[in-house]
Amino acid sequence: MFVLVEMVDTVRIPPWNFQRKLNDAVAEELNKKLANKVVYNVGLCVCLYDITKLDDSYIFPGDGASHTKVHFRYVVFHPFLDEILVGKIKYCGQEGVHVTMGFFDDILIPPESLQQPAKFDEAEQVWLWEYETDEGAHDLYMDQGEDIRFRVTDEVFVDTSPTGPATDTAAPAEAGQPASAPKEEEEEKKEAPYTLIGTICEPGLGLLSWWNS
Repeated sequence: MFVLVEMVDTVRIPPWNFQRKLNDAVAEELNKKLANKVVYNVGLCVCLYDITKLDDSYIFPGDGASHTKVHFRYVVFHPFLDEILVGKIKYCGQEGVHVTMGFFDDILIPPESLQQPAKFDEAEQVWLWEYETDEGAHDLYMDQGEDIRFRVTDEVFVDTSPTGPATDTAAPAEAGQPASAPKEEEEEKKEAPYTLIGTICEPGLGLLSWWNS
C-alpha cells in the first residue's frame, strides 16, 4: 500500500530560515511542496522519510534565498495491482460504488465488479446485492459508511497541470443582443489526478455477518 520512492528536487530556502539547521529547513519545504499531493505516475505523497544527500547550496543574483539540490526518499500511497484493501463506502452512483480510505477518496468499484446479481436503487441512491438463500432472495444494501473489502484492478493517472487559456472563437454579440457568458463561468467537472479501480472481494461487505447474526 505504501512505498518508498527516491526523488530529487531543488529546494529553495528563504533567508529568514537560514538560522535553522539545513536538514530541518529542507524537510519542512519538501513537506509543504509534496505532502498530500499526487505526483503523476508515482502516487499520493504522504510524508518525507529521510534525506539521503544534500548537494552544495547556491545563492543566485537577485534572489536572497539559497537553492539546494536534494536527494530524498518519500512515503507514497501507491497500492500494487491485485492488492486487497479495506475501506468504507462513501456514496453510490450510477457509475458504481465510491470508496474512501479516510485519507484517500478516489476509489471506484464499477457495477460489473460488484457482487452479482446487483442493481441500483434509484430511490435510495444505493447499490444492492440480491443475495440468494434457501428461503429466497434478500436485498442487501451497500449503505454509506459500510466497511468494504476490495482488490485493486487498475489505476488511472490524469495530468492536471494547468494549461494556457483557451482561445475564444465565439462571434461577438450583435447590437441589442445580450452577450454570452464567458467560458470561465461554465462549470467543468474536475478530474481526479489519481484514481483506483477495484472489484469487491468475497465476502466483500459486512453484510453476510450482519445477516447471519
